[in-house]
Amino acid sequence: MNKTAIVNVESIDIEGKGIAHIDGKTVFIQGALPNETVEIEIYKQKPNFDMARTLNIITPSSKRVMPECPNFGICGGCSLQHIDFHTQVEYKQQVLIDNLKHIGNVSAENILKPIYGTPWNYRHRARMSSRYVRKKESALVGFREKASVYVANMTECHILPKAVSDLIPALRDLVSKLSIRERIPQIEVAVGNAVNVFVIRIMEKLSLSDEDIIKNFVDTHTTISEPIQIWLQPEGPDSCYPFYPTNTPPLSYKIKDFDIDMPYFPTEFTQVNPYINQVMVKKAITLLSLEANDSVFDFFCGIGNFTLPIATLVNKVIGIEGSEQLVNRAISNARHNKLEHKVNYTAANLFKIDNAWLQNLGKADKWLIDPPRDGAIDLIKSITPEIAPNKIVYVSCNPATLARDAGVLVNVHGYTLKNAGVINMFPHTSHIESIAVFER
Repeated sequence: MNKTAIVNVESIDIEGKGIAHIDGKTVFIQGALPNETVEIEIYKQKPNFDMARTLNIITPSSKRVMPECPNFGICGGCSLQHIDFHTQVEYKQQVLIDNLKHIGNVSAENILKPIYGTPWNYRHRARMSSRYVRKKESALVGFREKASVYVANMTECHILPKAVSDLIPALRDLVSKLSIRERIPQIEVAVGNAVNVFVIRIMEKLSLSDEDIIKNFVDTHTTISEPIQIWLQPEGPDSCYPFYPTNTPPLSYKIKDFDIDMPYFPTEFTQVNPYINQVMVKKAITLLSLEANDSVFDFFCGIGNFTLPIATLVNKVIGIEGSEQLVNRAISNARHNKLEHKVNYTAANLFKIDNAWLQNLGKADKWLIDPPRDGAIDLIKSITPEIAPNKIVYVSCNPATLARDAGVLVNVHGYTLKNAGVINMFPHTSHIESIAVFER
């Protein structure tokens, strides 16, 4: 039998687990909040820490709220719904500050006001799993259960747009009707300005009957305000193609403050939260303090999310991205927005660059860096005094790698960390987007 105990919760970790101590040993507790007294069950013991779940909340925190989604606690998609929304943002801000201090040995001169928006129906990009259960003769479509390979038995999701959430039962029914129902591992959704795209991953070719079933699904559920388009993905992400209908408007999102329209393929990377993305782009560009004659490098530029808005304000910007496919998309988007004369794009593996490569690229007054979770350590280490920019705005989806890179920028290259703050791109989850400004 697992050990039980009553503990006082002292703090919270980056994943939303409460932290307590028993006889000096750290215990991470699912479902517990700071300043709560809880009864716990320890289900895993390690040499340096234990893992526990909350059995009973004896003294609740004033920051505790009732989770809105009925899937909370089972679905692995959200981990913080039991915490007041504004408190979630406060926790994330503190995680960023702690990471900068303990990992990078740096602190910001100014902590920016957190950027956040609506806590529900924000997620316009999602990859849902699909599984046909023979014993029940029905399919599951949704996110995986917490710490499990199983698909949660869900019929709604409150972080997806309501029009998409309402379709989950219909998607389950659609998969159940197909002849290849057991060969469909996922359905990816991308919500655009003028069309909602569902990408069905197919491990076998559809039969003619399957094709008719899918077409009927679209015809039944599409509306004037929420048109649906189905894409099929027979192999990797690059293999996807539009199946039905083929005459819808292109999938795209807008950055309204800069009058930018961004077409994209549904399996290409874009930010999941278009509302916060617009605010984030405007904030990053404001922090760059751009002038018309500035030269700007946009590292990890993707399809041009920052590059094109920057190009509306300066004479020249160079976007650098590791994926040839994304570079081609970025070039196409520059043409689409009539900014090709202001933008140059180049493909380079930014995880394998050195001083010579960066020297050859040249010098720019200002840099925008927006790397994936691994950060930009090779790029940061390659900076030399000859090509060092005057200002760097660094957008991060991982406070630990941001802190590591900040340590090099400040303690090796002599930059000052002027500003840092969080962007709540992913409400109710432990994911932390942040932004930092470095100046010489």
